[in-house]
Amino acid sequence: MYLNTHSYYSLRYGTIAPEALLQKAFEHSITAMALTDINSTSANLDFVRLADKYGIKPILGVDFRNGAQQQFVMLAKNNEALQQLNKYLSEFLHLDKMTIPKHAKYIPDTYVIYPYQNTITDLHENEFIGVKPSDLNQLKFSKWQLHQEKLVVLKTVSFQHKKGFNTHRLLRAIDNNALLSKLPKSEQGEVTDVMISEKSLKDIFEEYPQIIENTQRILDNCHISFDFSKNAPKNQKTYSNNEELDFKLLKKLAYDGLNYRYKKLGKRVFVRLEKELEMIQQKQFVSYFLINWKILKYARSKKYYYVGRGSGANSIVAYLLRITDVDPIELDLYFERFINLHRINPPDFDLDFSWRDRDDVMNFIFDRFKNTSLIAVYNTFKYRASVRELGKVFGLPKEEIDKLSIGNFNPNELDDLSKLVLIYSKHIQGFPNYLGIHPGGILISEKPIDYYTATYLPPKGFSTTMFDMVVAEDIGLYKFDILSQRGLGKIREAVDIVKYNHPSHSEIDIHDIKRFKEDSKIKNLLKNAKAIGCFYVESPAMRMLLKKLQVDNYLGLVAASSVIRPGVAKSGMMREYILRYRNPERRKEANPMLLEIMPETYGIMIYQEDVIKVAHHFGGLSLGEADMLRRGMSGKFRSREEFSKVKNQFFENCKNQGHNDELTSEIWRQIESFAGYAFAKGHSASYAVESYQSLFLKAYYPLEYLVATLNNFGGFYQPEYYVHEARMNGAIIYPPTTNKSHYQNYIEGNNIYLGFMMLESFELKNATKIVNEREKNGLFLDLDDFIERIVISLEQLSILIKINAFQFTGRNKRELLWEAYMKVNKVCLKEHVSTLFKSEKIVYNTPQLNCSNFEDAFDEIQYLGFPLCSPFDLLTQPIHQQLVASDLAHYIGKIVTVYGYYVTTKRVSTSKGDLMYFGNFVDVKGDHIDTVHFPPAAKKYPFKGRGVYELTGKVTEEFDCITVEIERMEKLAIIQDPRYADTTKKTVV
Repeated sequence: MYLNTHSYYSLRYGTIAPEALLQKAFEHSITAMALTDINSTSANLDFVRLADKYGIKPILGVDFRNGAQQQFVMLAKNNEALQQLNKYLSEFLHLDKMTIPKHAKYIPDTYVIYPYQNTITDLHENEFIGVKPSDLNQLKFSKWQLHQEKLVVLKTVSFQHKKGFNTHRLLRAIDNNALLSKLPKSEQGEVTDVMISEKSLKDIFEEYPQIIENTQRILDNCHISFDFSKNAPKNQKTYSNNEELDFKLLKKLAYDGLNYRYKKLGKRVFVRLEKELEMIQQKQFVSYFLINWKILKYARSKKYYYVGRGSGANSIVAYLLRITDVDPIELDLYFERFINLHRINPPDFDLDFSWRDRDDVMNFIFDRFKNTSLIAVYNTFKYRASVRELGKVFGLPKEEIDKLSIGNFNPNELDDLSKLVLIYSKHIQGFPNYLGIHPGGILISEKPIDYYTATYLPPKGFSTTMFDMVVAEDIGLYKFDILSQRGLGKIREAVDIVKYNHPSHSEIDIHDIKRFKEDSKIKNLLKNAKAIGCFYVESPAMRMLLKKLQVDNYLGLVAASSVIRPGVAKSGMMREYILRYRNPERRKEANPMLLEIMPETYGIMIYQEDVIKVAHHFGGLSLGEADMLRRGMSGKFRSREEFSKVKNQFFENCKNQGHNDELTSEIWRQIESFAGYAFAKGHSASYAVESYQSLFLKAYYPLEYLVATLNNFGGFYQPEYYVHEARMNGAIIYPPTTNKSHYQNYIEGNNIYLGFMMLESFELKNATKIVNEREKNGLFLDLDDFIERIVISLEQLSILIKINAFQFTGRNKRELLWEAYMKVNKVCLKEHVSTLFKSEKIVYNTPQLNCSNFEDAFDEIQYLGFPLCSPFDLLTQPIHQQLVASDLAHYIGKIVTVYGYYVTTKRVSTSKGDLMYFGNFVDVKGDHIDTVHFPPAAKKYPFKGRGVYELTGKVTEEFDCITVEIERMEKLAIIQDPRYADTTKKTVV
């Protein structure tokens, strides 16, 4: 009897999870029901998949509404009708402003139900009037009393109980941005919109048996089914519309790639290639490979840089098709991680492009392949954000909301409203709030996307599904990952910058990875961890790991890229790996069987493949069971559940094979630590390839590479640190200047001119004007010449003057500011009208004004975010006779005091839940000081933002890495801002 039910995917309206809705129906002995979410199909596939578990026949439709006002409900008789219904909803969702009409479009094999209060009288054969229980009194006196053949039961279900109704009202208030007390009745459902038993519902309508019969007939006539068996992918089935031709093409492309990839071809390559081709064909993944190949062929034609990574990097076919740059033969990549008979979903290909190129690649995919859509993600209510939203709804003052959201309150002192905010914030936590876009997931389906779901149109302009990747995979649709990455943008731009800054140098082949692997300069950078700015190897944690391992080769870097992952680090295996890496004798302590399985990593699991190998060979799990572990490690599923499914089997097998319980428990502990965190070896290898490209540029063209890093919005660190690194590599840094700077940062020889993009509050249009005018009519002669040629507001001109953009004039910037105030019209700025004769300059007698270097520094802090002088120069009390980072090796085990400028911190929780930190500073010479802040010191001496700190602690050394274990830390005072103070005095800020 239920033709109109809502899950919480009726966003900011419904309050029931899809499975909870089915559970409720099961409890009421309901055997068929329709899910009709409001302007949404997000829950449809999950609803159908789960319905069988509860013995309920699923029916699908849509509740078309304008806000909370129901226009009509449409139900699909079959899958073909559902496809047309999805298409119809998509038409509305693709509009800038959606308005649902009162009368539904005719779609064959659908039912349309209008609410009783609707004024429509002329009904088609498939259209009905829905009668709510509350409408029955009116029905007795209505004309519809005589036309009961057109009436059906319309009992809406939106929540489970009274608390659900209260939650619904809060969600409606959030959606309307209104106080709960001001929420109109028209914007909310009825308190009676809950599920009751079918018998109770029929009792309510017992005077109208025909209405009950009509409703039952609709339920009986609707039949929806989807194949959730995953026997074969539902992705585009063929590339050329012919499976046989597809395979021939794949084989030809693979064999054509042999000469490009290998100088010497051996039997091992051909055996691996044939084995893979056979498996790819058997698993029906041929078109998946060819589509990825086509996408990257297009990218190469446009000279876009890309990196192919993911589990697909284990494939020699992918290597030969140039989908990846990782040689699985060289790295002995585990074939079964890439693909096996038990693996249903295709291997992952994460295709990374520069953020500048990705949108064009996306356009190509949408133009080239017929049934294409992006995948949605569900942005859910988070607890803190919910507190803020509900605080507004209840009308709490901002100060009270702030306290509640950060947990700064005494529960015993809260008033009733504040308590309600906290109660309901927890209740709606995890509810879907709005649909977002997956960072790179694209579906290329055999059937039209509308067969599965309606789509909406986000601001990017690409059609997007209403379900997420997990739901897509449930139905057998596997995404293509087209991702944006700034590291590739840095590499591409650095190559271009080298061309203009070193025009006589030969062109860089950035893909010559084999040469890079043998380069002595790159080896030196790696071994000494001098990789600031370089992809994936620049963070303090990675820098210290590289030093501990003394990595100077590709395989070592591949391992380090995976060792750094939380699964390896937290299990204690990272430390053991370092010990065995540095001390060959310690390798003998490894379990012989594990050492045999993983000789390259000394018997230690560091890759996903290692976990699968150990589970299969040591734990006796089948490849199918091992594949369940792989899914658990991927992070896409509830990983602990995936692990627990095979845990008992693992222990039983180990016992039968004679492994002692202590060893088995330890191996399982290590396996379990990988859940959601592990890298496939091919993935790490792909990262290492990109690291080598950036390391080459950093080794030979450090300044050009750092300029590209700044232009692509940095990496792990803030821009200030990359400017510091450029200076450490010999650059002379200039603030943005009108006669040299561009919008982006620019290098000329060793001189780096910061770009206008670095200036806070400076408008792009003004940067464009300056550069265009300068290129067209030459350099600016002075401030007057600039004002005459550039239309700019006084506020924007002041920024340029304060940042020393007119330093070339040789004049004091305070004098220039004085002149600017006199000469620039503050009220009305119009484009200059060109004249034959220049007007005579007005000369003002400006007073003698002084400007100190300290004033420059504070202007730079305001507009760049950091000073261009040493931050140590701004201290109220200069530091004398200090230790520096290079001295610390002589003080191992001793308490010292050093001074460092804050760079970054990493916060971690101890096993007891206490907070501790790892700090990173630079000394007065610019070298690193690494610190450890254990919980007692972290609590007593907290970080207080950017600045110079006095650091007192014990110097420790582990694997050649020196750190200071902080016992006391104090941020040092800097001079008061001289722009607003008497500069003859140094006062503490």
